[in-house]
Amino acid sequence: MDIKELEESQIPRGHVTLVGIGRLGLKIGLNLIQVHRGGPKNITALDKQKISSSDIIFKMLGGNSGDYKVDFLSSLCTHPENTRKVISIREDVTFNNLDLIKGDVVSIQIAGGDTIPITAAIIKKAHNIGAKTISTAGVFGIGEDKIQSMEISQADPANPVVSELKKYGIQENHKIVTTGKFIKDNIPITPYVLDDYAIKMTKEILKLLM
Repeated sequence: MDIKELEESQIPRGHVTLVGIGRLGLKIGLNLIQVHRGGPKNITALDKQKISSSDIIFKMLGGNSGDYKVDFLSSLCTHPENTRKVISIREDVTFNNLDLIKGDVVSIQIAGGDTIPITAAIIKKAHNIGAKTISTAGVFGIGEDKIQSMEISQADPANPVVSELKKYGIQENHKIVTTGKFIKDNIPITPYVLDDYAIKMTKEILKLLM
């Protein structure tokens, strides 16, 4: 196979669904959009939140208060639609709309309150349609924390997210990414951690997509 044939074979393929387009979800989405010679052809972004005055990362990138976060991510994908596109869905995933979950890889990065029950439901729905799954399991840190990725069956049972997901029946075939630090540890979430976390999540999503 010559160089031209190799280049033509390395095109975007597959479908990644991002559940949650907050600060972390936006960074992951941007990383996936920028992948060259491969990566997903379609990226579905699910989130009903709008950009607020405190959403600094969105503002820095040109977002306007009141715009839907998923629409903003979609606007940043300037590829021809036949090569890569972001499908924006202005809804949060609930127990009543799990049919929104589609694709080859489903990445869950939602926060605020008790997200474990809906995360588990999303994972189960994704597995039912044959998709691979990945989610966060602790994102706190100041930038000196090792971000680990592992199969949930091999994860530390002392991790509270892991423990709760297992209680909801997520015992295997699910990837988690964690700093091992949580709100109880009384440390912040810094942009440095989110940058590194997004890089780690993106790498794992791409490996699951292959």
